[in-house]
Amino acid sequence: MLEGKLRDSIGKSNAKALKRDGYLIANIYGKDRDNVHCAFKRNDFIRYMRSKQTLVFPVKLGSDTYDVVVQDYQKDPVTNDILHVDMMFAIKGHVANFKVPVKVVGSPIGLKNKGVLVFSRKRVAVKCDVAVLPNSYVLDVSALDVGHSILARDLPQIDGVNVIEKPSVAVVGVIKAK
Repeated sequence: MLEGKLRDSIGKSNAKALKRDGYLIANIYGKDRDNVHCAFKRNDFIRYMRSKQTLVFPVKLGSDTYDVVVQDYQKDPVTNDILHVDMMFAIKGHVANFKVPVKVVGSPIGLKNKGVLVFSRKRVAVKCDVAVLPNSYVLDVSALDVGHSILARDLPQIDGVNVIEKPSVAVVGVIKAK
């Protein structure tokens, strides 16, 4: 379980002091709940995110435990460090928008024909309840040749999960190398 601490003040000086001490600033929000301003040890947060198996995970802040989903994060453009994380409460029975990661399996035929595999969307926007939220979309790209792609409408259909992306949006494809 990821452990953090509640922030006393949400001012700029407090955030700078926490960042100097190795903390990552985060906000947790959700419908019909008050926002929770918190901070996590940066290295613990990164280590936990890499090892977690599901999109929904528990967070302990003080004496309270919340189930949350990472909605967005901001990175420094130069150093690529994570600066800030936005999380949302995972409330069962509540339909919300989430971003589900896309994973690929196989080696495309187009790679042998001087093509390059390109991710147009690394995360796909969906609208569903937390109970039916998929951990990822696994796509088999072994049949893709140069110029072929998998569109949002080609994603596997899951009961209770609606893909919000336009049906004609490419998720992953193979393009000709320059």
